[in-house]
Amino acid sequence: MMPEWLQSLTDWLATNPGWLSAALFLTAFLESLAFAGILIPGVAILFAVAVLAGQVAIPVAEVLLWAGAGAVAGDGISFALGRLFQGRLDRLWPLNRFPGFIGKGEAFFHRHGGKSVVIGRFVGPIRPIIPLIAGAFLMPWRRFLAFNLSSAVAWAPVYVLPGYLVGSALASEFEPPAHFYPVIAISAAILLVIYLLLFRFQLGLGHGSQLYLWLSRLTARYDSTHRFWRLYTSQRPAQAGEFPLPSLSLALGAGALFMIWGQLAIATQLLAPFDELTLQWFSQLRTPLLDPVMILLTLLGDPPVLLAAAALSALALYFRGYYAAAIHVAGAALLTTVLVWGFKYLTAIPRPDVVFGPPDSGAFPSGHATGVTVLSTLAASFIARESRNIRRWRYYLLFSIPIILGALSRLYLGVHWFTDVVAGVFLGLSICGFVRASYSRYDNVPLARDGTLLIAGWGWLAFVAWYVTTQWSNAVVLYSVTAP
Repeated sequence: MMPEWLQSLTDWLATNPGWLSAALFLTAFLESLAFAGILIPGVAILFAVAVLAGQVAIPVAEVLLWAGAGAVAGDGISFALGRLFQGRLDRLWPLNRFPGFIGKGEAFFHRHGGKSVVIGRFVGPIRPIIPLIAGAFLMPWRRFLAFNLSSAVAWAPVYVLPGYLVGSALASEFEPPAHFYPVIAISAAILLVIYLLLFRFQLGLGHGSQLYLWLSRLTARYDSTHRFWRLYTSQRPAQAGEFPLPSLSLALGAGALFMIWGQLAIATQLLAPFDELTLQWFSQLRTPLLDPVMILLTLLGDPPVLLAAAALSALALYFRGYYAAAIHVAGAALLTTVLVWGFKYLTAIPRPDVVFGPPDSGAFPSGHATGVTVLSTLAASFIARESRNIRRWRYYLLFSIPIILGALSRLYLGVHWFTDVVAGVFLGLSICGFVRASYSRYDNVPLARDGTLLIAGWGWLAFVAWYVTTQWSNAVVLYSVTAP
């Protein structure tokens, strides 16, 4: 049952809806503020306010903006307080009443470094403590701000959208298709399990976690009794009994997000404001100076270019004797092609009508975003696997650049909706997770010493140059803006 004070607050906001935006900002701010976040049930208040925002039909973009801004401000103030009171945090009220929080926050920060600011937003009671610890340990302002803003982008939808969707459903006569609620429920359950394992139970996904060790022992027993699994597994004594828990978590988590996003984009109008706002913004941004750059970027994500990269990589790996790697790269390309085509055919969502010759296929999901995500994340994972764990994030960050540029090119040219691009990234991450989970039991490919892959790379660049040259004139015409 809702507490009396919370019921009184929601009743007042229901009769004064003009204060809902301020309530969203203030609740997110207090929930993220070090001292207040420990004492108030911020998540419950945020859910209740978000329900009211959905009932009065405040634009979802505005709701996320106010909540995200409040979270950024709360973490920023906490960071500043940490710098101001460094060395004295455990003596301040109310932190002195919860001495274990500071110790847990410091241990978490030492273990994850700057990434703890991002991860910490989603980790139960220590969520408002991490920015305070980061400030006390004198993390540079610019680095903290980058982590703060990026984590708020993910935090706001996770904590605000569920309440907003409930409120919207209560206020409308929405009649979803029969599969809507089961798909949402199953996908949300998958995300909840991953969240509980990773954060709340603190089992983690790494090699040293309790869950990982248990699954490794279980897999090792399965290896010794199942002939097919022994044939599938490579002879790597150091990796015996390995279980691809991180890859499977990525595959299932991204797949669940794709299904939820797809249901919201296809069966409801809740995400339509994002689509229209993004389309208008990029339409106003178009200039003759940027057009050639974006056309080039979108040509680099065309299916022939991506399939050529996959085919040449698979052939190079095959001729070097890395048959499992070759099969997985080719399988990833085939799976991506089939899934993108299938979803486009089933959804049949029309594209924006802003350019002279938009593609004939359906809009959802973006094939460019899916393909570039699969190719980039697979390449990053192969390369990162050969480096030390502490440096792997750099490769993933580097290979995320093509994903962002490809997505921006499709939005800039007006051939995809915002929801199409986001769905394409989710689908690509899910495919990559499943492929990596399957391949995790095979030997590493020494890319640094593989000249065949270098030759394949030069061959792909030659193909790209030929493709862009032959398609350029036609692409300039097709992607030109139609007369208003």
